[in-house]
This record gives sequence, structure tokens and C-alpha cells, in this order.
Amino acid sequence: MPSALTLTVIIVVIAIIFDVINGFHDSANAIACVVSTRVMTMREAVIMSASLNFVGAFMSVKVAQTIGNGIVDPNDVTQSVIIAALMGAIIWNLITWYFGIPSSSSHALIGGLVGSAIVYKSSFLIINWPGLFWKVIVWLVLSPIIGFIAGFVFMNVMNMILKNTRPRTVTRIFSKAQIFSAMLIALNHGGNDAQKTMGIITMTLVSAGFLDKFSVPLWVKVCCALSMALGTALGGKKIIKTMGSKMARMTPVNGFSAEMGASAVIFTATMFDAPVSTTHIITTSIMGVSSAKRFSAVRWAVVKDIVTTWIFTIPSCAAISGILIFLLSLF
Repeated sequence: MPSALTLTVIIVVIAIIFDVINGFHDSANAIACVVSTRVMTMREAVIMSASLNFVGAFMSVKVAQTIGNGIVDPNDVTQSVIIAALMGAIIWNLITWYFGIPSSSSHALIGGLVGSAIVYKSSFLIINWPGLFWKVIVWLVLSPIIGFIAGFVFMNVMNMILKNTRPRTVTRIFSKAQIFSAMLIALNHGGNDAQKTMGIITMTLVSAGFLDKFSVPLWVKVCCALSMALGTALGGKKIIKTMGSKMARMTPVNGFSAEMGASAVIFTATMFDAPVSTTHIITTSIMGVSSAKRFSAVRWAVVKDIVTTWIFTIPSCAAISGILIFLLSLF
């Protein structure tokens, strides 16, 4: 028991570190548009986003159940498998953050869990492949596409509504409206992303025998909400620059449309228990909004680098975590 307790404490600490990194890595999701359009200062946007990430973390536990119980059975893995999964995801997040690439913390964690579990059991059968396919892979493919369409449609609707409105008036109106849309996406980001760490910690408690069944304790919710908020407060300026200005130029009405479209997609995914990438959705929503003006408004060379990173996230994290669990097994 002392050994199990010690490992559990270590995992909780690592999971909280991952959540903090997730917060500052993905903070750009909620504030890139509102900062790049100068509707809010960096400080104001970070405080707003951190607060609503915290609130959003208490929205539900459906995504936590998918991560902690729907991909790998907690009773089939050891705590070292979970440590390797978390470390693989953290390493990948730090690499992509360093290069300013908006990759998915969610898929990094899922890839790490899949890779470490397969290497630990030396079998692909440990993975719940139907659950992984329907809750992760399908949404991995569909959510960026839906995000692009949502942004494109939302922007075109705005263009039709505002076609006879003076640009100065449009900017004045949406300088206020974009604050609301940024708040909405920050809330949804907390509602989906914070749950992934909740799922991992609860999975650990079940695996170690501290819980009889998968049920997220209140203290786990509070810890994950606080760590996500702290991470968001630390910010992620490199990724904000990539999303807010390198990929396409944004105005307040563009930012509003991208955020509203992305929020709708993220909320829908959360209701379907799907651990989607907030990063993927807001990024493609920005692409859709910019394409509504003209296709060349998007800097597709930057997009190519981003999408390439997305494709390699799950297999790369699976490989990193697989190597880590192999090394841990030697000790």
C-alpha cells in the first residue's frame, strides 16, 4: 500500500503539471482572436480565460469517463503506464509550444495512453478500439472539418447581415460582442480539456484500488480546474501569435465569428462525451472565417505546418510513451 500510495501521489502531481502545461499551451484557443484584434489586452484576456476555464471544468464528467475508462480499462494497467502516458504528452506539448505550433494536448494524452498500454501488455488487444475509433478518431477527423464549415458559414451570415453597415460601426459593435464570444469559448475549453486530466487521475485511483468504480471525486475536479486556470494565467504568447496573426489577419467581427463557430462545435462534442481538440477546432474555424473573405486570405504555408503536427501528434506521443514505459519496466 505505501508503494501504491506513493505512486498515486506522484501521478497526481505529474497530472497537475500536465494540466498546467495544457492550460498555457492551449490558452491561445480562447484568447488568440480577442488579443490579436485588440479587443482585450493580454492581461485582461488571460484573467478572463483563466476564470472561465475554472468554471467550465465543473460542467460535466462525460469526457473524463471516455479518457479514464473508455479507451483502456483502468484495471488492466499499472500506475507506471499512466506515468509514461503523462510524460509522453508533456514532452510533446513542450516541443510544440517551443516552436509555437498549436497542437492538441488532448490527442497527445490519448496517444501517450495508447502507446504505453500497448507496450506494457505487448498486445494491441488492451485498447478498446471501438471506443477509441468512435469517441476519438472520428471526432479527430470530423471536428476540424466541422470547425472550418462553422466558421465559414457564420462569417458569411455576418457578411449578409452587415453588408449595408459601415465598417466603423461593425468594428465598434463587435469590439464588444467579441468579449462575449471569447468568454464562451474559454468556458467550453475548460468544459472539455480539464476533464481529460480528471479522467487520468480517476483512472489512477481505480488502478491503485483506491476507488471501486470509475467516479470522479470532488477534490480531483477542484485540483484539475485550478491547475488548468493557473496554466491559462501563465499564457502562451508564441501560439497566440501563430493563431492570431501568422495564419490570417483578424478583425473583431472575424474573431467573433470564429469563436462562436468553434464554441458550438466544442459544446456539441462535449455532449457526445468526445475528447476533442479545442486547438484543432478554433484553428480551422479561423481558417473558415478567413476563407469567407477570399481563399488566399489564409496563409496556407503556416496551415500546412500546423496540420502536419496534428497528423503526427497521436503516433509520436504513442512512440514516446511506449519508449518511456519500456525504460520504466527495466527498473
